[in-house]
Parts: sequence; C-alpha cells; structure tokens
Amino acid sequence: MDHPLLKPLRNLYFYFALWLVVCILHGFILWLSDSLSWYSAWQDAWVFNFIYATIALSIWYSCKYISFEKSSLTKFFLGHILEAVFSALIWLAISYAILFKLTGVDPAHALFLQESFIWRTLIGVLYYFVSAAFYYVVIYSINLHKQTLRESELRTLVKEAELKSLKFQINPHFIFNSLNSINALTLSDPPKAGDMTIKLADFLRYTLSKNERQETTLKEELDAAKLYLDIEKVRFGDKFEYSEDIGANCLNTPVPSMLLQPLFVNAIKHGVYESLTTVNIIFNCRGNGRFLEINVENGYDPEAPGRKGEGIGLENIRHRLEMLYNQKGLLNISQNDNVFKVRVIIPITSDSK
Repeated sequence: MDHPLLKPLRNLYFYFALWLVVCILHGFILWLSDSLSWYSAWQDAWVFNFIYATIALSIWYSCKYISFEKSSLTKFFLGHILEAVFSALIWLAISYAILFKLTGVDPAHALFLQESFIWRTLIGVLYYFVSAAFYYVVIYSINLHKQTLRESELRTLVKEAELKSLKFQINPHFIFNSLNSINALTLSDPPKAGDMTIKLADFLRYTLSKNERQETTLKEELDAAKLYLDIEKVRFGDKFEYSEDIGANCLNTPVPSMLLQPLFVNAIKHGVYESLTTVNIIFNCRGNGRFLEINVENGYDPEAPGRKGEGIGLENIRHRLEMLYNQKGLLNISQNDNVFKVRVIIPITSDSK
C-alpha cells in the first residue's frame, strides 16, 4: 500500500497547501496576541508548522503497521501515545534548534519559546492524533475499496459460472431430443437419419465454437437456430413452416449466445409435435436504439395433451436475462387464438451500439 500523499504527487501539493493555511492562521494568532512582533510571529509559525508537516508524513508508516483490527486496544493506544509524545519532542527539538541556532530570535521571542514549551508539546500530540486519524480513514477507505472490488469480482465470477452452467444445460437437452429423433428415423427412413446426423454434427460444431462467449450477434444466433430447424425439418417435413421478418440493424446487434435455440425448441416441442396440421413458426425482430424486441410465435392445437419437460428452455432464458441485465420481465409469454408467442426484450447498452 503506497503512501497516499506521495502517489499521486499532486496529493503532496494539496497537503502542503493545507499546512500553509494552518501556518498563516498560526502566524496571525501569534501576531494579534501582542506577544510577538510581526517578523517573530511569522518566523515561529513557518518553522514549527512546516517541520511538523514533514514529520507527519512518516506517521503513515506507523498507522500502516499498527493495525486497529490486528492489535489489542492496549497495544494500539499505548503505541500511539508513546509515538505521539516522542514525535512531539523530536518536533520541538528540531524547531527550537532551527530558531535558536540558525535564524536567531530576539529576547522576547526566546522568552516566549521557553514559556510555551508545555502547550507546544500538547499541540504536537494533538497534531499527531489528527494526522493518525486522517491516515486511518485513508487506510479504511482503501481497504473498503479493495474489498468492494474483490466482492464485485467474486460476484462476476459466480455470475459467469452460473451463466455458463445455464448455457451448457441447453446442449445436452437438445442432443437428447435429436438423438431420439435420429433413433426414430434409423429404421423408418435411414437416408433422413443420415442427413439429420450430418446436420446435428454441423450444429454442434457451430455451437461449440461459440460456447465460451456470453454474447454474439443476432445474425450468428439466427444462423445457429436455423441449423436446429433444419435438423427438425428432416424429421417433421411439411409439419411446420418457418418465416422471418427482421428490421434494419437488428442482425448486427449483440445478444446473449444460445438465446434463440430454446425458443425454437419450445415452438417445435409444444407446437409441432402434437399438431396434425402445418404449424407456422414466425420469427420477427425490431429495434429502436434502446432495446431489441424479438418475437417467436407458433400455432398449437389447444386440444392436444400438454407435453411434460424439464423446464430448462424458457425458464433458462428468463433466468439468464435477469442475471445479464439486472432486470425482470425481459421474457414474456402470451397465448391468443391458438397462437403461442414468446417475446424477448434485449436492452441495448452503450457498449453494444
């Protein structure tokens, strides 16, 4: 921990400027008291205050190594009291020597110095404790700042770990469903099973290359989601149709990686699986400079039995969005006229523009 008054150097300028103010006040008080002449008053104030200003710089090291948390109260206060008296005596010895030996003083000033020795000692002790209190406030502030940074870094690491955990849940969930589909096609339609296997390999190669990134562009996300739809298209054929409507500048906007696939998984699982007719899956996106609005909607059969799942998909996305943007309500679900719609709001930060 560096000396707070030496780094940066401008702090040292402020420090001596403050002592200059103390020196001016001290000189005025001595002069107005009629005890000393104008010259003697300023000579006294200048020497005593700037000598202690220099000594007070060393008090930092005492405060740094006499820790309030690690030392007993007796050791803490006794150590500082002894050092306060010792530093006051050193201060007076140097100041008196300079005034008497180097500059010389008039008889009135010499008498004043002798008579003021006791209260000057008390002032020296007071100066010490004021300086020590200042340094302890600085030490507390520095430690608090470091602790805040450590806690912030820890929260970031925990958050990143949880986000990765949530994101890594998606691939096993999807692979399980895809392997079931391939297994079903192996006997009934081997060429389709082979085609689906190739597309699955392409999809996994793509997602693994992006998996370490928390953010990607909407275009990259949409490309990955379309690979997933291609895989399911092999199995379901004409049972679903896909269309999209994407506004200008949407494709280059950063979004959380692995965001869209669970939305399309949900549309396939709860719309296409149980439907006897063609289901339209519609993707649209609009941005207004402050946020990106993504909608994925699909038709469904209201009389079809609901499919049970592990709840990884939409809840996973909802949780990730809350963690990433510190906001709730970024994922909304609605059902109207046999259409299931998922709306996702992505706040656009200044870094994303």
